[in-house]
Amino acid sequence: MIPDAFQFPLLRDHAQPLHRQLYLRIREAILSGQLPPGARLPATRVLAADLGVSRGTVDQAYGQLLAEGFLLSRAAAGTLVHPGLESRLVGPRAGHACAANPLQAGTAPTEPAPPRPFQLGLPALDAFPRKLWARLAGHRARSLSLSGLNYPDPAGYRPLREAIVRHLALFRGIHCDVGQVFITSGFQGALGLAIRTLLRPGDPVWMEDPGYFRASGALRLAGARLMPAPVDRNGLCVDEAIRRAPDARMAYCTPSHHAPLGVALSLPRRLALLDWAERRQAWIVEDDYDGEFRYDGPPLPALRSLDRAGRVLYVGSFSKTLFPGLRLGYLVAPASEAARFAEACDLLSPAPSILDQATAADFLGQGHFARHIKRMRALYAGRRAALAAALQAECGGRLRLDGQPVGLQLAAWLPDGDDDRAVAARLSARGLAGQALSSFCLDGGHPPALLLGFANVPAEQAPALARRLREALDAR
Repeated sequence: MIPDAFQFPLLRDHAQPLHRQLYLRIREAILSGQLPPGARLPATRVLAADLGVSRGTVDQAYGQLLAEGFLLSRAAAGTLVHPGLESRLVGPRAGHACAANPLQAGTAPTEPAPPRPFQLGLPALDAFPRKLWARLAGHRARSLSLSGLNYPDPAGYRPLREAIVRHLALFRGIHCDVGQVFITSGFQGALGLAIRTLLRPGDPVWMEDPGYFRASGALRLAGARLMPAPVDRNGLCVDEAIRRAPDARMAYCTPSHHAPLGVALSLPRRLALLDWAERRQAWIVEDDYDGEFRYDGPPLPALRSLDRAGRVLYVGSFSKTLFPGLRLGYLVAPASEAARFAEACDLLSPAPSILDQATAADFLGQGHFARHIKRMRALYAGRRAALAAALQAECGGRLRLDGQPVGLQLAAWLPDGDDDRAVAARLSARGLAGQALSSFCLDGGHPPALLLGFANVPAEQAPALARRLREALDAR
Protein backbone atom coordinates (compact mmCIF):
# COMPACT_ATOMS: atom_id res chain seq x y z
CA MET A 1 0.00 0.00 0.00
CA ILE A 2 1.33 3.44 -0.93
CA PRO A 3 1.88 5.72 2.14
CA ASP A 4 -0.27 8.88 2.48
CA ALA A 5 2.81 11.01 1.81
CA PHE A 6 2.71 9.79 -1.79
CA GLN A 7 -0.99 10.31 -2.41
CA PHE A 8 -0.74 13.36 -4.66
CA PRO A 9 -1.31 14.12 -8.34
CA LEU A 10 1.46 15.17 -10.71
CA LEU A 11 0.58 18.01 -13.09
CA ARG A 12 1.34 17.10 -16.68
CA ASP A 13 0.71 20.63 -17.97
CA HIS A 14 2.95 22.24 -15.32
CA ALA A 15 6.07 24.15 -16.29
CA GLN A 16 8.19 21.78 -14.19
CA PRO A 17 8.86 18.26 -15.54
CA LEU A 18 7.27 15.32 -13.75
CA HIS A 19 10.48 14.06 -12.15
CA ARG A 20 11.12 17.53 -10.69
CA GLN A 21 7.61 17.70 -9.26
CA LEU A 22 8.05 14.29 -7.66
CA TYR A 23 11.44 15.25 -6.26
CA LEU A 24 9.98 18.40 -4.66
CA ARG A 25 7.04 16.52 -3.15
CA ILE A 26 9.22 13.87 -1.51
CA ARG A 27 11.82 16.41 -0.36
CA GLU A 28 9.13 18.53 1.29
CA ALA A 29 7.57 15.49 2.95
CA ILE A 30 10.96 14.71 4.50
CA LEU A 31 11.63 18.29 5.60
CA SER A 32 8.15 18.68 7.10
CA GLY A 33 8.46 15.45 9.08
CA GLN A 34 5.74 13.65 7.13
CA LEU A 35 8.40 11.11 6.11
CA PRO A 36 10.59 10.64 9.21
CA PRO A 37 14.20 9.32 9.22
CA GLY A 38 14.25 5.59 8.47
CA ALA A 39 10.87 5.59 6.69
CA ARG A 40 10.80 3.21 3.74
CA LEU A 41 9.87 4.52 0.30
CA PRO A 42 7.83 2.52 -2.24
CA ALA A 43 9.75 0.61 -4.88
CA THR A 44 10.20 2.63 -8.05
CA ARG A 45 8.08 0.19 -10.07
CA VAL A 46 5.20 0.33 -7.57
CA LEU A 47 5.24 4.13 -7.21
CA ALA A 48 5.44 4.62 -10.97
CA ALA A 49 2.38 2.43 -11.50
CA ASP A 50 0.44 4.20 -8.75
CA LEU A 51 1.22 7.70 -10.09
CA GLY A 52 0.76 6.72 -13.73
CA VAL A 53 4.27 7.74 -14.80
CA SER A 54 7.25 5.91 -16.21
CA ARG A 55 9.66 4.13 -13.93
CA GLY A 56 12.43 6.36 -15.29
CA THR A 57 10.61 9.43 -13.88
CA VAL A 58 10.67 7.91 -10.38
CA ASP A 59 14.29 6.79 -10.82
CA GLN A 60 15.31 10.38 -11.65
CA ALA A 61 13.55 11.79 -8.59
CA TYR A 62 14.98 9.15 -6.26
CA GLY A 63 18.43 9.58 -7.79
CA GLN A 64 18.45 13.32 -7.07
CA LEU A 65 17.35 12.74 -3.47
CA LEU A 66 20.00 10.05 -3.02
CA ALA A 67 22.66 12.42 -4.36
CA GLU A 68 21.59 15.17 -1.94
CA GLY A 69 21.62 12.82 1.05
CA PHE A 70 17.88 12.77 1.75
CA LEU A 71 17.60 9.06 0.90
CA LEU A 72 19.71 5.99 1.51
CA SER A 73 19.62 2.87 -0.68
CA ARG A 74 19.99 -0.54 1.01
CA ALA A 75 19.80 -3.60 -1.16
CA ALA A 76 17.60 -5.70 1.13
CA ALA A 77 15.67 -2.93 2.84
CA GLY A 78 15.08 -0.88 -0.30
CA THR A 79 15.18 2.93 -0.32
CA LEU A 80 14.85 4.74 3.03
CA VAL A 81 14.76 8.29 4.30
CA HIS A 82 18.31 8.65 5.54
CA PRO A 83 18.34 7.48 9.20
CA GLY A 84 21.22 9.85 9.95
CA LEU A 85 19.04 12.94 9.49
CA GLU A 86 18.50 14.47 12.88
CA SER A 87 14.91 15.05 13.85
CA ARG A 88 15.65 18.65 14.79
CA LEU A 89 16.52 19.31 11.14
CA VAL A 90 13.45 17.70 9.66
CA GLY A 91 10.71 18.40 12.19
CA PRO A 92 7.61 20.45 11.29
CA ARG A 93 8.50 24.07 10.55
CA ALA A 94 6.05 26.70 11.70
CA GLY A 95 4.76 28.91 8.95
CA HIS A 96 6.58 27.05 6.18
CA ALA A 97 4.90 28.22 3.01
CA CYS A 98 5.61 25.07 1.00
CA ALA A 99 4.24 22.49 3.42
CA ALA A 100 0.87 22.14 1.71
CA ASN A 101 2.06 22.25 -1.88
CA PRO A 102 5.71 22.89 -2.70
CA LEU A 103 4.84 23.49 -6.35
CA GLN A 104 2.70 26.51 -5.50
CA ALA A 105 5.30 28.35 -3.44
CA GLY A 106 8.29 29.73 -5.27
CA THR A 107 7.06 28.76 -8.73
CA ALA A 108 4.01 30.98 -9.23
CA PRO A 109 4.91 34.31 -10.82
CA THR A 110 4.61 37.25 -8.46
CA GLU A 111 3.84 40.82 -9.51
CA PRO A 112 4.88 43.91 -7.56
CA ALA A 113 2.04 45.80 -5.95
CA PRO A 114 0.59 48.48 -8.23
CA PRO A 115 1.74 52.01 -7.43
CA ARG A 116 -0.37 53.92 -4.94
CA PRO A 117 -1.61 57.45 -5.63
CA PHE A 118 0.98 60.12 -4.73
CA GLN A 119 3.84 57.59 -4.70
CA LEU A 120 7.20 59.32 -5.10
CA GLY A 121 9.87 58.43 -7.62
CA LEU A 122 7.61 57.18 -10.41
CA PRO A 123 7.11 58.54 -13.92
CA ALA A 124 3.78 58.17 -15.72
CA LEU A 125 3.89 54.41 -16.20
CA ASP A 126 0.53 54.51 -18.00
CA ALA A 127 1.99 56.82 -20.66
CA PHE A 128 5.16 54.89 -21.44
CA PRO A 129 5.29 53.63 -25.06
CA ARG A 130 5.41 49.95 -24.16
CA LYS A 131 4.62 48.65 -27.65
CA LEU A 132 7.49 50.64 -29.14
CA TRP A 133 9.84 49.46 -26.41
CA ALA A 134 8.73 45.84 -26.89
CA ARG A 135 9.35 46.09 -30.62
CA LEU A 136 12.85 47.46 -30.09
CA ALA A 137 13.61 44.86 -27.42
CA GLY A 138 12.31 42.03 -29.60
CA HIS A 139 14.42 43.13 -32.54
CA ARG A 140 17.50 43.23 -30.32
CA ALA A 141 16.80 39.79 -28.87
CA ARG A 142 16.27 38.25 -32.32
CA SER A 143 19.40 39.82 -33.81
CA LEU A 144 21.74 39.00 -30.93
CA SER A 145 25.00 37.78 -32.43
CA LEU A 146 27.30 35.08 -31.14
CA SER A 147 29.69 37.75 -29.86
CA GLY A 148 26.77 39.32 -28.01
CA LEU A 149 26.61 36.21 -25.83
CA ASN A 150 30.14 36.82 -24.59
CA TYR A 151 31.07 38.88 -21.53
CA PRO A 152 30.19 42.52 -22.40
CA ASP A 153 32.31 45.61 -21.81
CA PRO A 154 32.09 46.17 -18.02
CA ALA A 155 31.89 49.92 -18.62
CA GLY A 156 28.73 49.45 -20.68
CA TYR A 157 27.47 48.99 -24.22
CA ARG A 158 29.42 51.46 -26.32
CA PRO A 159 26.53 52.63 -28.57
CA LEU A 160 24.51 53.48 -25.44
CA ARG A 161 27.42 55.40 -23.97
CA GLU A 162 27.83 57.27 -27.25
CA ALA A 163 24.11 58.12 -27.28
CA ILE A 164 24.39 59.43 -23.72
CA VAL A 165 27.37 61.60 -24.71
CA ARG A 166 25.29 63.16 -27.51
CA HIS A 167 22.25 63.65 -25.27
CA LEU A 168 24.26 65.34 -22.52
CA ALA A 169 25.93 67.70 -24.97
CA LEU A 170 22.59 68.74 -26.49
CA PHE A 171 20.37 68.94 -23.42
CA ARG A 172 22.51 69.23 -20.27
CA GLY A 173 25.46 71.32 -21.47
CA ILE A 174 27.95 68.55 -20.65
CA HIS A 175 30.81 67.76 -23.02
CA CYS A 176 32.63 64.51 -22.32
CA ASP A 177 34.25 61.56 -24.02
CA VAL A 178 32.67 58.12 -24.24
CA GLY A 179 35.53 56.79 -22.10
CA GLN A 180 34.23 58.87 -19.18
CA VAL A 181 30.72 57.33 -19.28
CA PHE A 182 29.98 54.19 -17.24
CA ILE A 183 26.64 52.36 -17.36
CA THR A 184 25.30 51.25 -13.97
CA SER A 185 22.28 49.64 -12.33
CA GLY A 186 20.32 52.83 -11.81
CA PHE A 187 21.22 55.79 -9.61
CA GLN A 188 22.22 53.60 -6.70
CA GLY A 189 24.66 51.67 -8.86
CA ALA A 190 26.26 54.92 -10.00
CA LEU A 191 26.50 56.32 -6.47
CA GLY A 192 27.93 53.03 -5.21
CA LEU A 193 30.54 53.08 -7.96
CA ALA A 194 31.58 56.62 -6.97
CA ILE A 195 31.74 55.72 -3.28
CA ARG A 196 33.80 52.56 -3.78
CA THR A 197 36.22 54.29 -6.14
CA LEU A 198 36.85 57.58 -4.34
CA LEU A 199 35.96 57.30 -0.65
CA ARG A 200 37.54 55.59 2.32
CA PRO A 201 35.71 54.70 5.55
CA GLY A 202 35.69 57.68 7.86
CA ASP A 203 35.89 60.31 5.10
CA PRO A 204 33.66 63.34 5.82
CA VAL A 205 30.96 63.99 3.18
CA TRP A 206 28.61 66.94 2.81
CA MET A 207 25.03 65.70 2.63
CA GLU A 208 22.14 68.01 1.81
CA ASP A 209 19.77 68.44 4.75
CA PRO A 210 17.04 67.60 3.95
CA GLY A 211 18.36 65.24 1.34
CA TYR A 212 17.68 62.03 -0.53
CA PHE A 213 17.52 59.29 2.10
CA ARG A 214 18.88 56.56 -0.21
CA ALA A 215 21.99 58.61 -0.84
CA SER A 216 22.56 59.29 2.85
CA GLY A 217 21.90 55.63 3.65
CA ALA A 218 24.41 54.43 1.05
CA LEU A 219 27.06 56.84 2.32
CA ARG A 220 26.52 55.72 5.91
CA LEU A 221 26.76 52.07 4.87
CA ALA A 222 30.11 52.83 3.22
CA GLY A 223 31.42 54.28 6.49
CA ALA A 224 31.35 57.96 5.47
CA ARG A 225 30.90 60.63 8.16
CA LEU A 226 27.87 62.62 7.07
CA MET A 227 28.16 66.39 7.49
CA PRO A 228 24.66 67.90 7.21
CA ALA A 229 24.67 70.83 4.77
CA PRO A 230 21.52 72.95 5.19
CA VAL A 231 19.35 73.85 2.20
CA ASP A 232 17.33 77.04 1.72
CA ARG A 233 15.47 78.55 -1.23
CA ASN A 234 18.77 79.01 -3.09
CA GLY A 235 19.85 75.42 -2.60
CA LEU A 236 22.76 74.02 -0.61
CA CYS A 237 24.23 76.63 1.78
CA VAL A 238 27.86 76.37 0.69
CA ASP A 239 29.27 78.90 3.19
CA GLU A 240 27.62 77.10 6.11
CA ALA A 241 28.81 73.71 4.85
CA ILE A 242 32.38 75.06 4.63
CA ARG A 243 32.11 76.44 8.16
CA ARG A 244 30.95 73.07 9.48
CA ALA A 245 33.29 70.78 7.53
CA PRO A 246 35.86 72.57 5.34
CA ASP A 247 37.91 69.37 4.89
CA ALA A 248 35.09 67.19 3.53
CA ARG A 249 36.24 64.69 0.93
CA MET A 250 33.01 64.73 -1.09
CA ALA A 251 29.76 66.67 -1.45
CA TYR A 252 26.51 65.07 -2.57
CA CYS A 253 24.03 67.51 -4.10
CA THR A 254 21.01 67.80 -6.41
CA PRO A 255 21.64 71.24 -7.96
CA SER A 256 19.11 71.31 -10.83
CA HIS A 257 16.17 70.15 -8.72
CA HIS A 258 16.79 69.60 -5.04
CA ALA A 259 15.51 66.34 -3.59
CA PRO A 260 13.08 66.79 -1.94
CA LEU A 261 12.36 70.56 -1.77
CA GLY A 262 12.55 71.20 -5.53
CA VAL A 263 14.68 74.36 -5.37
CA ALA A 264 17.59 74.99 -7.75
CA LEU A 265 21.13 75.77 -6.64
CA SER A 266 21.77 79.43 -7.47
CA LEU A 267 24.63 80.40 -9.78
CA PRO A 268 26.70 82.15 -7.04
CA ARG A 269 26.47 79.01 -4.90
CA ARG A 270 27.31 76.76 -7.84
CA LEU A 271 30.48 78.75 -8.41
CA ALA A 272 31.29 78.74 -4.68
CA LEU A 273 30.81 74.96 -4.53
CA LEU A 274 33.10 74.40 -7.51
CA ASP A 275 35.69 76.76 -6.06
CA TRP A 276 35.68 74.87 -2.74
CA ALA A 277 36.07 71.51 -4.50
CA GLU A 278 39.00 72.78 -6.57
CA ARG A 279 40.79 74.34 -3.58
CA ARG A 280 40.30 71.32 -1.32
CA GLN A 281 40.72 68.71 -4.09
CA ALA A 282 37.33 67.35 -3.05
CA TRP A 283 34.73 65.60 -5.20
CA ILE A 284 31.17 66.65 -6.00
CA VAL A 285 28.57 64.00 -6.84
CA GLU A 286 25.91 65.77 -8.91
CA ASP A 287 22.67 63.80 -8.84
CA ASP A 288 20.64 65.22 -11.75
CA TYR A 289 17.39 64.39 -9.98
CA ASP A 290 14.38 65.15 -12.24
CA GLY A 291 16.55 67.67 -14.08
CA GLU A 292 14.75 67.00 -17.37
CA PHE A 293 11.34 68.10 -16.08
CA ARG A 294 11.01 71.85 -15.78
CA TYR A 295 7.72 73.50 -16.71
CA ASP A 296 8.40 77.25 -16.94
CA GLY A 297 11.31 77.10 -19.37
CA PRO A 298 14.09 74.82 -20.60
CA PRO A 299 15.93 72.59 -18.09
CA LEU A 300 18.75 74.29 -16.21
CA PRO A 301 22.28 73.40 -17.32
CA ALA A 302 23.98 70.83 -15.15
CA LEU A 303 26.54 71.88 -12.55
CA ARG A 304 29.00 69.68 -14.46
CA SER A 305 28.77 72.10 -17.40
CA LEU A 306 30.55 74.75 -15.27
CA ASP A 307 33.28 72.43 -13.98
CA ARG A 308 36.70 73.34 -15.35
CA ALA A 309 38.82 71.59 -12.73
CA GLY A 310 37.42 68.07 -13.18
CA ARG A 311 35.92 67.71 -9.69
CA VAL A 312 32.29 66.84 -10.58
CA LEU A 313 30.97 63.30 -11.02
CA TYR A 314 27.67 63.53 -12.89
CA VAL A 315 25.06 60.84 -12.11
CA GLY A 316 22.02 60.22 -14.29
CA SER A 317 19.31 57.59 -14.43
CA PHE A 318 16.56 56.39 -16.76
CA SER A 319 14.22 55.54 -13.86
CA LYS A 320 12.20 58.76 -14.15
CA THR A 321 12.66 59.43 -17.86
CA LEU A 322 11.80 55.85 -18.96
CA PHE A 323 10.73 53.46 -16.18
CA PRO A 324 12.32 52.35 -12.87
CA GLY A 325 12.06 48.63 -13.64
CA LEU A 326 14.72 49.11 -16.32
CA ARG A 327 17.38 49.71 -13.62
CA LEU A 328 19.71 51.63 -15.93
CA GLY A 329 21.79 54.60 -14.87
CA TYR A 330 25.15 56.11 -15.71
CA LEU A 331 28.04 58.02 -14.24
CA VAL A 332 30.22 60.56 -16.03
CA ALA A 333 33.64 60.57 -14.38
CA PRO A 334 36.26 63.33 -14.67
CA ALA A 335 38.77 62.55 -17.41
CA SER A 336 41.55 62.26 -14.83
CA GLU A 337 39.69 59.44 -13.05
CA ALA A 338 38.37 57.48 -16.04
CA ALA A 339 40.99 54.74 -15.74
CA ARG A 340 40.22 54.21 -12.03
CA PHE A 341 36.51 53.94 -12.75
CA ALA A 342 37.11 51.52 -15.61
CA GLU A 343 39.05 49.27 -13.25
CA ALA A 344 36.36 49.54 -10.57
CA CYS A 345 33.68 48.57 -13.11
CA ASP A 346 35.71 45.61 -14.26
CA LEU A 347 36.29 44.28 -10.75
CA LEU A 348 33.26 45.40 -8.74
CA SER A 349 30.38 46.78 -10.74
CA PRO A 350 30.04 45.65 -14.37
CA ALA A 351 27.22 47.08 -16.44
CA PRO A 352 23.81 45.34 -16.45
CA SER A 353 22.06 43.29 -19.17
CA ILE A 354 23.37 43.90 -22.67
CA LEU A 355 19.86 43.51 -24.13
CA ASP A 356 18.44 46.29 -21.94
CA GLN A 357 21.38 48.51 -22.78
CA ALA A 358 21.04 47.86 -26.51
CA THR A 359 17.30 48.56 -26.42
CA ALA A 360 17.91 51.82 -24.57
CA ALA A 361 20.60 52.74 -27.11
CA ASP A 362 18.11 52.26 -29.94
CA PHE A 363 15.47 54.27 -28.07
CA LEU A 364 17.89 57.18 -27.69
CA GLY A 365 19.63 56.84 -31.04
CA GLN A 366 16.41 56.74 -33.10
CA GLY A 367 15.08 59.93 -31.51
CA HIS A 368 12.35 58.30 -29.42
CA PHE A 369 13.85 59.49 -26.14
CA ALA A 370 13.80 63.20 -27.01
CA ARG A 371 10.21 62.94 -28.28
CA HIS A 372 9.16 61.00 -25.18
CA ILE A 373 10.63 63.62 -22.85
CA LYS A 374 8.84 66.39 -24.75
CA ARG A 375 5.50 64.58 -24.46
CA MET A 376 6.05 63.86 -20.78
CA ARG A 377 6.80 67.49 -19.96
CA ALA A 378 3.43 68.51 -21.40
CA LEU A 379 1.63 65.63 -19.64
CA TYR A 380 3.26 66.31 -16.28
CA ALA A 381 2.56 70.03 -16.46
CA GLY A 382 -1.13 69.22 -16.89
CA ARG A 383 -1.22 66.62 -14.13
CA ARG A 384 0.67 68.90 -11.78
CA ALA A 385 -1.77 71.78 -12.39
CA ALA A 386 -4.80 69.51 -11.96
CA LEU A 387 -3.61 68.07 -8.66
CA ALA A 388 -2.57 71.47 -7.32
CA ALA A 389 -6.01 72.90 -8.15
CA ALA A 390 -7.81 69.92 -6.56
CA LEU A 391 -5.71 70.12 -3.40
CA GLN A 392 -6.30 73.85 -3.17
CA ALA A 393 -10.05 73.32 -3.46
CA GLU A 394 -10.21 70.50 -0.91
CA CYS A 395 -7.37 71.29 1.49
CA GLY A 396 -6.63 74.97 1.03
CA GLY A 397 -7.05 75.63 4.74
CA ARG A 398 -4.79 72.75 5.76
CA LEU A 399 -2.03 72.69 3.15
CA ARG A 400 0.22 75.30 1.54
CA LEU A 401 1.57 74.12 -1.79
CA ASP A 402 5.09 74.81 -2.97
CA GLY A 403 5.20 76.74 -6.22
CA GLN A 404 8.36 75.25 -7.78
CA PRO A 405 7.45 74.37 -11.40
CA VAL A 406 9.83 71.45 -11.69
CA GLY A 407 10.09 67.73 -10.95
CA LEU A 408 7.50 65.02 -10.39
CA GLN A 409 6.26 65.90 -6.90
CA LEU A 410 4.58 68.65 -4.91
CA ALA A 411 5.63 69.81 -1.48
CA ALA A 412 2.51 70.39 0.64
CA TRP A 413 3.35 72.27 3.84
CA LEU A 414 1.35 71.40 6.95
CA PRO A 415 0.47 73.78 9.81
CA ASP A 416 3.25 74.29 12.33
CA GLY A 417 3.11 71.70 15.06
CA ASP A 418 1.65 68.93 12.90
CA ASP A 419 3.47 65.60 12.87
CA ASP A 420 4.11 64.90 9.17
CA ARG A 421 5.07 61.28 9.87
CA ALA A 422 1.72 60.67 11.58
CA VAL A 423 -0.12 62.31 8.69
CA ALA A 424 1.81 60.15 6.19
CA ALA A 425 0.80 57.07 8.19
CA ARG A 426 -2.87 58.09 7.97
CA LEU A 427 -2.53 58.43 4.20
CA SER A 428 -0.95 54.99 4.00
CA ALA A 429 -3.82 53.46 6.00
CA ARG A 430 -6.19 54.78 3.32
CA GLY A 431 -4.22 53.37 0.41
CA LEU A 432 -2.45 56.62 -0.44
CA ALA A 433 1.27 57.23 -0.65
CA GLY A 434 3.12 60.47 0.03
CA GLN A 435 6.06 60.89 2.33
CA ALA A 436 6.91 63.00 5.34
CA LEU A 437 9.56 65.65 4.80
CA SER A 438 11.04 64.79 8.19
CA SER A 439 12.09 61.38 6.84
CA PHE A 440 14.54 63.20 4.56
CA CYS A 441 16.10 65.30 7.35
CA LEU A 442 19.37 64.64 9.17
CA ASP A 443 19.30 67.34 11.84
CA GLY A 444 15.62 68.24 11.67
CA GLY A 445 14.42 71.79 12.04
CA HIS A 446 12.23 71.95 8.91
CA PRO A 447 8.51 72.72 9.12
CA PRO A 448 6.27 69.67 8.60
CA ALA A 449 5.32 68.83 5.02
CA LEU A 450 4.08 66.04 2.79
CA LEU A 451 5.76 65.14 -0.49
CA LEU A 452 3.19 64.04 -3.07
CA GLY A 453 4.06 62.47 -6.41
CA PHE A 454 1.74 63.56 -9.23
CA ALA A 455 3.17 61.83 -12.32
CA ASN A 456 0.89 58.79 -11.90
CA VAL A 457 -2.22 60.81 -11.03
CA PRO A 458 -4.34 61.36 -14.18
CA ALA A 459 -5.97 64.79 -14.21
CA GLU A 460 -9.51 63.35 -14.07
CA GLN A 461 -8.68 61.45 -10.86
CA ALA A 462 -7.20 64.44 -9.04
CA PRO A 463 -10.46 65.71 -7.38
CA ALA A 464 -11.38 62.31 -5.91
CA LEU A 465 -7.86 61.72 -4.65
CA ALA A 466 -7.72 65.18 -3.12
CA ARG A 467 -10.92 64.36 -1.19
CA ARG A 468 -9.37 61.14 0.11
CA LEU A 469 -6.30 63.09 1.20
CA ARG A 470 -8.50 65.64 3.01
CA GLU A 471 -10.27 62.80 4.82
CA ALA A 472 -6.88 61.49 5.97
CA LEU A 473 -5.94 64.99 7.21
CA ASP A 474 -9.21 65.27 9.12
CA ALA A 475 -8.90 61.83 10.74
CA ARG A 476 -7.41 61.66 14.23
